[in-house]
Amino acid sequence: MSRTDFRLSLELRIDWSDLDMYKHVNNVSFMRYLQSGRVNFWEATGIYKTYENTNKGTMLVSTHCDFKSPLFYPGKAIVKTRLDFIKNSSFGLEHHILNKKGVLCAVGKDVVVCFDFSENKTFRIPDDLREKLEQF
Repeated sequence: MSRTDFRLSLELRIDWSDLDMYKHVNNVSFMRYLQSGRVNFWEATGIYKTYENTNKGTMLVSTHCDFKSPLFYPGKAIVKTRLDFIKNSSFGLEHHILNKKGVLCAVGKDVVVCFDFSENKTFRIPDDLREKLEQF
């Protein structure tokens, strides 16, 4: 898979508070960057708006991050996100976190389920949402 396969990209400023005692971006900050990538995906696909209107949305059930290269302050973290797979009620996201020079610093993988917060249960991905997800 090429990094050009990612349709969504988000640039985040690395803050001093993102650093650890070794003066590079802390692993917890990487997880926040992955979260920003997920939220960017929710907004781009309309999942967030659907949740606001229906109380049906997505719930993160698994996340994983492989660290490849450090990030430093000052700098930028570029989070690229795409659909990794889609099943009946769940789908996966893949994130690449790059530095401002385009060096791959981390690869993240998420699994989310479609969840009805009123009924407290998962639901099958509707066809219209499935089509939207497959665009990314």
